[in-house]
Amino acid sequence: MEKTTPTPQPVCALESLALLNCVAAVPYDRDRCLALVDALRDCITQKRVKKFSLAEPSSSTSTSTEAPKSDPKL
Repeated sequence: MEKTTPTPQPVCALESLALLNCVAAVPYDRDRCLALVDALRDCITQKRVKKFSLAEPSSSTSTSTEAPKSDPKL
């Protein structure tokens, strides 16, 4: 039987995702989002995160979470 190793989750991923989903929500709940900013800040401080970066999207797959690309000619 083949062993599968779980994919490691990025540091503070849940807090980051919750904040992103909050600011994208309609209607926008500023108080809730500010509480999530505080939660993310606490996680960053606790885990001693110095810098975040986004992974480069793979050329073979496209996800629905990508922002539309702006046309530089406009």
